[in-house]
Amino acid sequence: MTRAVVFAYHNVGVRCLKVLLAHGVEVALVLTHPDAPGENIWFESVADTAACYGLEAVRPADPNTPDWVARVAALQPDFVFSFYYRHMLCDALLGAARRGAYNMHGSLLPRYRGRVPVNWAVLHGERETGATLHAMLAKPDAGAIAGQMAVPILPDDTAREVFDKVTLAAEIVLDRALPGLIDGSLVLRPQNLAEGSYFGGRKPSDGQIDWRQAAPQIHNLVRAVAPPYPGAFCPLAGARLQIDATRVPAHAVPAAGGAGLYARGGRLYADCGGGGVLEILRASLDGAALDAAGFAARFGERKLNFEDPT
Repeated sequence: MTRAVVFAYHNVGVRCLKVLLAHGVEVALVLTHPDAPGENIWFESVADTAACYGLEAVRPADPNTPDWVARVAALQPDFVFSFYYRHMLCDALLGAARRGAYNMHGSLLPRYRGRVPVNWAVLHGERETGATLHAMLAKPDAGAIAGQMAVPILPDDTAREVFDKVTLAAEIVLDRALPGLIDGSLVLRPQNLAEGSYFGGRKPSDGQIDWRQAAPQIHNLVRAVAPPYPGAFCPLAGARLQIDATRVPAHAVPAAGGAGLYARGGRLYADCGGGGVLEILRASLDGAALDAAGFAARFGERKLNFEDPT
């Protein structure tokens, strides 16, 4: 029987763990994370899934310590798998796998190596992304590709909607690749990192809207950080405006007066300094829902200009 040690978190971790079990892989140990205080936990629990299947799950603060390396090595796994686990794994952990260590990444490698690849892809207005299973090296997301599947990004998709597609793609990629990994017939494809890109993590503060940009750019930011992520925001009239859903209406003409927010015809709009108009579909002001009627009742028919971020 093929034995694996699994490092996993989030929905991709849950689905890929289930794929291993469906293929009869013996999962000797599951390493996951404690949920971070203050984080919006909108995703499934790997620890709960492991418990449901009678698997041992642990939550080390750092899996790269000598004690944890020794424990993993003592299990003599054929494979080590990392499925949306948030820590890099040291060479000693990777080397504990007799037949290789593999990671599932949420992009079409070598594009969007690094952190939060789905959010970056949406932010940049990409029309597709996907999931890639690859061999793990010390350099992040750089190993040879064992399997890959693309998914579309529609113009109004949020990062959560794209993430759900990527989760399904990850399940399919692993399900297809696993028999070849187990019997040794799978041929890996080296990456050409020169053709790709690398991005770091994002902070909630990165969601601040720069209204000097054009409407499509701001629309992509809103989509990329919409709930369950922290959201796109800006100051407005001494309050915090958060915008959670927008669209770029065809043939909309900006009103006079520069970048700002206003109500017209029962709808809420924002003119963008870089050109174009956004229809605001869902927003809040200091936590209270804001629509066209609410805006008109509070501010009247005038355009409320956005503050210059500089």
